[in-house]
Amino acid sequence: MGADPGLFTPASVTWQLHGDPMMWVAGIRALYLQALHPRAVRGVMANSDFRRDAWGRLMRTADFVGTTTYGTTEAAERAGARVRKIHSMLGATDPETGERYGVDDPELLLWVHCAEIDSYLHVVRRSGFPLTDAQADRYLAEHRVSARLVGLDPAAVPADGKELAAYFEETRPRLAAGADARNVYDFLLRPPTHPLLIPAREVLWRRVAYLAYAALPPYAHELYGTPAPEPAVVTRRLRATGTALRCVPARLRWQLPPKHILRAMARLGPAARPAPYKVGC
Repeated sequence: MGADPGLFTPASVTWQLHGDPMMWVAGIRALYLQALHPRAVRGVMANSDFRRDAWGRLMRTADFVGTTTYGTTEAAERAGARVRKIHSMLGATDPETGERYGVDDPELLLWVHCAEIDSYLHVVRRSGFPLTDAQADRYLAEHRVSARLVGLDPAAVPADGKELAAYFEETRPRLAAGADARNVYDFLLRPPTHPLLIPAREVLWRRVAYLAYAALPPYAHELYGTPAPEPAVVTRRLRATGTALRCVPARLRWQLPPKHILRAMARLGPAARPAPYKVGC
C-alpha cells in the first residue's frame, strides 16, 4: 500500500505553488487585505494578542497551510477540525451596531479565505512563477478543499478567476480601513522586536512589508489612504525579489520550521519534490 499523499497530492497546482519562497510575502499581503473587512479584523483583534505573539501567529498559519498542503489526509482533517473548534468558541462585537457575532460566520470565513488564496496566487504568479490562466483556475478550484476545512460550504467558494473577481467586486462596498485595519497596517510595518534587532527590522522586514503592501489591489490602497504605486514598478520588484529568493537552494529553504515539504518527500519519495515545471504535468 502506497503512502497517503494527502488532500492535494503532488499532482496539484497547490503542491507546487506552496513550495515557493514568495509565499511569505504573499502571506503578509493577505493580512493587509483581510484587515479591510471591519467585522473580520474585529474578530482577530478581540480574540488574539497578535501584537505580542506576531511571529507565533504567522508560524501557526504557516503550519496550518503546510499541514493541509503536504500532510497526510488524517493530519489535514485534524488541523481543520482544530481550527473549526477554536472558531466556534470565539466571537466579537460590531463596534458600529453592538451586534455580537461569531468568528465562524460564513461571510467572514469566506472573506479571509478569498483574501488569502488571492494573495498567494497573485504574489507568487506576479513574481515569476510560471502559471497559465487555466492553471490558476485549477489552483482556485483546489482550494475549495481548504475552504471546507475551515467550515465553509465548498459550493459557495469561488472556483475560478472570474468567480473570484466577481466576489471581490460584490464585497468591496463592505470594506473600510477603520481603526483596527490601521492598527494592523502600523503593526506590520513596525512589529515589536528586541532593541538590538531594530536595525534589521528596518532594513529587512520593512522592505518585505512594503513590497507586500505595494502588491495590494488599487482599491485597497485607496481605502488605506495611500496612492497606488505604479504596477510595472511593483511587478519588477516582485520579480527581482522572487528571483533572489529562488536562488537559495530549496533544500536549505525547506529546513526552516515546520519542514512539511521535507517530511512529505520522506513519506512519498523524492518524486514528490515541489517544482514549478511540474504544474503542467
